[in-house]
Amino acid sequence: MSAEGRVEPCSEAQAKQSGRVEAADDHVDASHRHNEPDRSGTDDGTSGVLEQVQREEARENKKLPHFTVKQRSHAPGTGTCKRKKYLPKSFSRSPKVCTYRHRGRQEEEPRGPGPFYFIGGGNGAEIVSSYCESKGWKRIYSTHRDDFTLKWCQTKSPVNDCNFRAGEQLVYQIPNNKVLTTKIGLLSSLREYERVCCKVKHGQGLRRLQMEEFTPTTFRMDVRAEREAFFAQQEGVSTKDRHMWICKPTGLNQGRGIFLLKNQEDVTAFRQKLQHMEDRRASRKIYHRQPQAFVVQHYIHNPLLLKGRKFDVRSYLLIACTAPYMVFFRHGYVRLTCDLYDPSSSNLSAHLTNQYMQKKNPLYSQLKEDTVWSMESFNAYVNDSFQVAKGLPGDWVMGTFAKRMQQIMAHCFLAVKSKLHSQLGYFDLIGCDFLIDEHFKVWLLEMNCNPALHTNCEVLKEVIPNIVVETLDLTQEIFNKCRLRQKIFPLASQSEFVLLYNEVSLPDSTLAPRKSNKDCDVPQKGNKRTQKAEPRQPKSEYKLNCVVQQRLHLALIHNLMILRKMLCYAQENPCGPPQERFPV
Repeated sequence: MSAEGRVEPCSEAQAKQSGRVEAADDHVDASHRHNEPDRSGTDDGTSGVLEQVQREEARENKKLPHFTVKQRSHAPGTGTCKRKKYLPKSFSRSPKVCTYRHRGRQEEEPRGPGPFYFIGGGNGAEIVSSYCESKGWKRIYSTHRDDFTLKWCQTKSPVNDCNFRAGEQLVYQIPNNKVLTTKIGLLSSLREYERVCCKVKHGQGLRRLQMEEFTPTTFRMDVRAEREAFFAQQEGVSTKDRHMWICKPTGLNQGRGIFLLKNQEDVTAFRQKLQHMEDRRASRKIYHRQPQAFVVQHYIHNPLLLKGRKFDVRSYLLIACTAPYMVFFRHGYVRLTCDLYDPSSSNLSAHLTNQYMQKKNPLYSQLKEDTVWSMESFNAYVNDSFQVAKGLPGDWVMGTFAKRMQQIMAHCFLAVKSKLHSQLGYFDLIGCDFLIDEHFKVWLLEMNCNPALHTNCEVLKEVIPNIVVETLDLTQEIFNKCRLRQKIFPLASQSEFVLLYNEVSLPDSTLAPRKSNKDCDVPQKGNKRTQKAEPRQPKSEYKLNCVVQQRLHLALIHNLMILRKMLCYAQENPCGPPQERFPV
């Protein structure tokens, strides 16, 4: 009876992911309740107490949104109750057939040899699903199954990471990518990497980037020293010399939680807000969740404008493999605002270019196609509008700008390389946002995990599917070659992605012919064998050199012994004739 009466709870998020539906209403059947016999058979007060207990149990059962408890008489005249274990409608009692509700329809859970793939969330789901179905893979819907070949989820789960089998499965998103894709994580990694690089002497011609060359000045509000330094700096600034600052929560995306600090009143209000949050934390002895941490970043007030509108550039960093590391760069697209740029505007959609913010603009439906440009259109516009006026080289976007983005992205990856979880099967596609100011200086704004893969305009319909497909092709090819211990290069699936970093040796044929790699001036780091300029010596020459070195070493020791005897003889006979003082 205890086995039948046990109710296994689950969270609402797990129920939604697994597609569970309620098997019955959340209330107890009144007919069952009134038809139940009295436990004693004679005491009317006992039956009233029993009904009250049943009503309380019914109220408790309503608190479990995905379970229902049915009560019925176990045997006539006993008055005992029996609970049925909850089973979702999507589950069949037969162990061979299992269905899940997906997008309003029942989906049968596939069985057999596979291969299987799992998709969690809707970001890029249609593209990934079409790719896998074209290869004959079968989609599974249960979050408890671990027999998948590919798992594409927009949120990470520690439980799933523990069940990950390295070398057998592909999992999208490196578990601890927050060291690269959160504001505080990236800032801390870059600062630590810069401190280490300052203590190491690099070879001539190898100069590391400095943070101030590509990142705006940033303060962490969760660190007391930095917080106090920022507010102290603002107190001594006059109104004329005051700069605008932008405040961002570290763990959110799509522009959520961002606000501007335009004047001293905004700074004072923000300081009071932080102090209030600090007081609340101190007053609570136990708190379940840390408050959202903020960073304050210098606002770039003089951005380059396209037809009077602010823009930024979304590019992609692909970590196709983590054991060994294989990192690629790819062009993305340009994101523009709907409104003309006005630095004094209080409307965030005039300052933030992402589609989530632009959709709030009432003119978005009319200007949707103009808010996203392809990189080819951006390159043509810069050539026509700025090449002569600013003295830029031809195709500045595809040449100089692309090289600078690759340098910055490679630098950021090297800053976190030693921190990332490195197992064969992890891969990640990271969205990198860059801004260009009116002096054509390139700034890195942030790096985002799980970048938006929606295709709600014509440019995105052309760009996004190609990015996802080549990401999966490259990742799968490298994964299979590593599993089978085959040579990774050349990569048959490499098309638009440019290799930034690798930990395997490159054949000469791979370095020369690719046009995209020729334009990249980011040094590619290899292992110790690829760093040697001279080929290995034949074994016979190596043995001969060893013999010569040994004879020279013995001759040197013999000469040192003779010199020592000569010095001892000179000390013992200081007044002797010269020919006797130094015998040979």
